[in-house]
Amino acid sequence: MKYIWLLKNKILLIGLPTKKLKVTTRKGPCGNGTATWEKYEMRVHKRLIDLGADERTLRLVMRVPIPEGLNIEIEMVDV
Repeated sequence: MKYIWLLKNKILLIGLPTKKLKVTTRKGPCGNGTATWEKYEMRVHKRLIDLGADERTLRLVMRVPIPEGLNIEIEMVDV
């Protein structure tokens, strides 16, 4: 399911589907005893931002400080 937000200055924000990475492990280290399990889940959220801007605005966007653990890809497409 896609989520689309239209913000000021013609910025289009599209929410892409969330990836769920699941890992199930045994609680006991030896494997004997009751079958008790722990379940872990990591969710990866992705957003697509479409800027209708000129080159100067894109340079300002590239100067924004990015927090640790956040991956950003910037692609310029000529229309």
